[in-house]
Parts: sequence; C-alpha cells; structure tokens
Amino acid sequence: MSLPKQVRLVEVGPRDGLQNEKQPISVADKVRLVDDLTAAGLSYVEVGSFVSPKWVPQMAGSADVFAQIQQKAGVTYAALAPNLKGFEDALAAGVKEVAVFAAASEAFSQKNINCSISESLQRFVPVMDAAKQHGIRVRGYVSCVLGCPYDGDVAPEQVAAVSRELFAMGCYEVSLGDTIGTGTAGATRTLFDVVGRDIPRDKLAGHFHDTYGQAMANIYASLLEGISVFDSSVAGLGGCPYAKGASGNVASEDVVYLLNGLGIHTGIDLDLLIQAGSRICEVLGKANGSRVAKAKLASA
Repeated sequence: MSLPKQVRLVEVGPRDGLQNEKQPISVADKVRLVDDLTAAGLSYVEVGSFVSPKWVPQMAGSADVFAQIQQKAGVTYAALAPNLKGFEDALAAGVKEVAVFAAASEAFSQKNINCSISESLQRFVPVMDAAKQHGIRVRGYVSCVLGCPYDGDVAPEQVAAVSRELFAMGCYEVSLGDTIGTGTAGATRTLFDVVGRDIPRDKLAGHFHDTYGQAMANIYASLLEGISVFDSSVAGLGGCPYAKGASGNVASEDVVYLLNGLGIHTGIDLDLLIQAGSRICEVLGKANGSRVAKAKLASA
C-alpha cells in the first residue's frame, strides 16, 4: 500500500502529557504551551480533561485554560470528558470536541476505572446523546490494544469488538492506543488489518507509546496500513505509569521528522515545535524526551 500524502497529528501533550506530573503547573504555563503548539502549525490539540480533580489534580484548571488560549480558526481544541458531568463542564467551557476512552482489556478496565468494558461503554451513552444534541464531535480512545500490564497479550479481535462499539455509538474516529508500549511493527499491522475489516481505515488513528523504543517503527507500520492520523506528545511528555521511569508518549518532534523525511505533509513547523517542547521542559525542570529536539538543540 502506498503511504498517505498527508497526516494529521493529534497533540496530546497538554492533557496526556501533563496529567501525571507531580508538581503543580500554572494555568499560564498550560496556556502558553497550547498557544506555542498552534503557532507551530498543529491543527488539533487536546487541551485538558474534565474529570474529578480528586482523581487527576493536574487537570483542575482546564476550564481556565480554555478561557485563556488564543483560539485560532481551523484548529480543534479538544478535551477528555469521560462522563456526563465532564461533558457538561466541557460544554460550559466552550469545548467543541470531546474524547471518551475504553480499554481493550478487562483487567485494565477494572483497575483503571473500576468497571467492566461493557459498563464503561454504557457510561458513554448519555455523553454521546448529549453530544449529538449539542453538535459536539466525539473521538474514541481504546487503550491496551497491543498488550496489557495485567492480562499480557490482547487479541486484535477484542480490540475490534470495543472499537466497533465506540464507532457504532457515534465516535467519528477511534484511536488505538499501545498504552504500555510493548507492541511491535508486525503486531501493529495485524491489528489494523483486523480492526480495519470493521471500521474504515480513514476513521482509525494510532496512539503509540515509546516505552520499548518501538513507537516510530509502529507508526511506519501503521502508515503502510493506510493510517493517516497519529496521537503524539510534544517533547515526549507523559511517562508510562506502568513502567517506572520509562518513556511514554511518542514525541511529536520525532514523528514530524519521520513524516518530513517521507515527504508526507503535516503543516507543522519543526523548529517552532522544538521551541515549544523546550520551553515546557524548562518549566517542568525535566529533560526533553524528543531525540530529534535533543540532537537539534545540541547542534544549534
């Protein structure tokens, strides 16, 4: 299969990247990050999460962040809204697109959100109904698609079953997440082959973690399967909570570098993206997780 001519990156740094940080991050720093990312040409940014601050303290100021960012035309500013209360809060904050998430592994679903996969899907029904009523688009995430920290291997058919449910409910796109980063290129191709029998490939996205150093290979394998949407996080923000000290999200800078090398259009300015990542890493006092950014900054 020939490679896609264009790829859309879904930037998850401000949400997935920051939510596990221990230190408090000011609303001003989050706003600056989102504005830096859109200035670099990102057309889709997951800005925050409307969940109980008791569970995810770092996302407590999401409504303030939405109120203060400079919203540019043609950019999607999305938020995670896993239940009706979260959806209502997101709506009040002026959010135009939300995301819901389910797991492909029963054990992960129980440990992560204290309910079975089917119960978690039932919880989304009122969210989907409300979204339809208000003209809000909903994106679906499926986690643990290439392995689970508790169950081990996850069958592609199981991923397909959960993805089908989300798609049938009205999610316009389903992002398949390798939550623990154990997937390899062959397994990735098989996964998209199986799930792609039920859902058109232009409605699927890849979300790869680099815990085992396989994210770039998996993205290339996905491109070969006709996938043209990928989730990534600036500076590789967001470690893997299931592997202490391990890297988590694939770095947006590294993905853009790969795509540029393949002649695939993203509309993203790599230098501005590197600056955005560098700035938030200074705020956090942590090393930049992007290999491309580290190499370019060292040679500058």
